[in-house]
Amino acid sequence: MNDNELLEQIERYLNGEMTKQERAAFEILRSENAEINEKVVEHKHFTNLIKQYGERLELEKRLDAIHNEIDVETLEDELKIHPSFIVRLWRNHHSKISVAASIAIFSVLVTLFYTGYLTNRDQDYRYLSGEIAQIKQQMKTQQRVGMKVPVNPGNIRGTGFAVSSNGCIVTNFHVVRNADSVYVQSVDGKSYRAKVLYTEPQNDIAVLQINDTSFKTLGTLPYAFKNSETEIGESVFTLGYPRDAMVLGPGYLTASTGFNGATTDSTFYQVSIPVTFGNSGGPLLDNKGNIIGIIKASETHVEGANFAIKSNYLIKAIQDIPADSLNRPLILNTKNTLANLTRVQQIKKLQNYVFMVRVYNQ
Repeated sequence: MNDNELLEQIERYLNGEMTKQERAAFEILRSENAEINEKVVEHKHFTNLIKQYGERLELEKRLDAIHNEIDVETLEDELKIHPSFIVRLWRNHHSKISVAASIAIFSVLVTLFYTGYLTNRDQDYRYLSGEIAQIKQQMKTQQRVGMKVPVNPGNIRGTGFAVSSNGCIVTNFHVVRNADSVYVQSVDGKSYRAKVLYTEPQNDIAVLQINDTSFKTLGTLPYAFKNSETEIGESVFTLGYPRDAMVLGPGYLTASTGFNGATTDSTFYQVSIPVTFGNSGGPLLDNKGNIIGIIKASETHVEGANFAIKSNYLIKAIQDIPADSLNRPLILNTKNTLANLTRVQQIKKLQNYVFMVRVYNQ
């Protein structure tokens, strides 16, 4: 494969234009060839910079338009006449002023990046990356003349669920791989900074810790973690974020093993639940509400089949977290309060413990 052919393949891969089989083959190629993987990362970084620069120019145009609508010259003249004009200005244009302020702050942060000021300041850069994400989210809720300001929802989105009341969240490793900053968003729309606490790439498991001062404890988890095998044919379900709203995915456990190439893989269950990449890292629960696995919605090698990592691998991963990484010992809940509830009642209790995971990287 020459350089032009490789570049074409990388662009198709990053733009989501490959079939499932082509994407799976390319992922294997990336994992086996470090040089190709590096080219993918570099090309993604380059295209992101171009996209961000275009967004910056567009935001500057919008800011100029807002400036013209407010009519600064009239403002100066009227301020000389009577200070009450400030009150009238705020009442008539407060939404526009809010957008202008958000755009101005965002432009300053982007300028710092493009001037190279943050190049050698990794810790500050990661913090500011998160702040940019929050500003973008705030800008999304503002309107100017009936039009929303565009916002980048993050490079990658997945799902995670609580394994402790103090903000330990489990998701897939491939969701947070190479992350510069990670945020988790609760069902009520609140967003919290998080750090990657522990990973097991071989089992595609990552444990996050919410480290945001605005986060409050969740309370006792309503589900238990099942360590034994679940039978084929049992009703199962998942909650996740394949889009901005939480989505229920009901189905059945269709096989007690997964599929890896030409061989079976005992690490996984096969399920009939329809999932997309946004479901990655979501909980798989049995009919009684026990956690039996973690949805893995990527790189499937069987058409129409989806898989989940078995919960005993999650339990083992949590037991392997170094003690000095934890503020206090992480003990999994063993009491299930969902068993005798209807599915609707189960979901009402579960939804506060399932999070959208947003990942930002360059």
